[in-house]
Amino acid sequence: MLVDSHCHLNFPELAENIDAVRNAMAENGVGHALCISVTLKDFPQVLALADQYPNFFASVGVHPDYESEPPFTRETLVNLAQHPKVVAIGETGLDYFRLTGDLEWQRDRFRTHIQAAVEVGLPLVIHTRASAEDTLRIMKEEQAYKVGGVMHCFTESLDVAMRSIALGFYISFSGIVTFKNANALKEVAQHVPLDRILVETDSPYLAPVPYRGKTNQPAYVKHVAEEVARLRGISLDEVMQASTENFFTLFKKAVPCS
Repeated sequence: MLVDSHCHLNFPELAENIDAVRNAMAENGVGHALCISVTLKDFPQVLALADQYPNFFASVGVHPDYESEPPFTRETLVNLAQHPKVVAIGETGLDYFRLTGDLEWQRDRFRTHIQAAVEVGLPLVIHTRASAEDTLRIMKEEQAYKVGGVMHCFTESLDVAMRSIALGFYISFSGIVTFKNANALKEVAQHVPLDRILVETDSPYLAPVPYRGKTNQPAYVKHVAEEVARLRGISLDEVMQASTENFFTLFKKAVPCS
């Protein structure tokens, strides 16, 4: 079985068809999914899905693109993370691609997330875009290596991947790795240690080939795993076993369904 390590099932494109989404997961051998929080306002929706379905888990955090989100404290994240189905802190990180100007508020929020994760002992789900050096610097300064985590929807260089792994992080590949022009990312997928690989959809976005341009869903994580297997010259079963074991090794609070 596979795990979709990063999806947004509370987004309307998927939430309105959750039964069909779950059926497609079962038909494609996707046994579990981690539902990712991007705002605290919508966190109850994420948690409700994890509460309702035993094979869904939740994270708590605020995505770096949501500048208009109200201020929050480390204590807020710590308190919300006490729920048994909350297995990670995030999505957090830095994004210098979509936003410009003085982004110190992003860096402050990122530090708050890391501090909360260290306090509760949960791994981080990190988003980094056009900001790798600052992301890694803050991870070191705030001692993110104490809890580790995942560099989600990875699109950076092999050097950034290996430096992240040195800090105790995993590298998660999304549908982007199936895109024809993603040559640099395909090289990363070939060289990252298998025991540090996760797979994800980031659905409803970034549907892999052959569904590119359509609404993504957790069932399609199988196509990501197939491409990683092809690039590495190994079987799909090997990628499935490794990525699933990696998921439950990292997200220790997540209890697999029997």
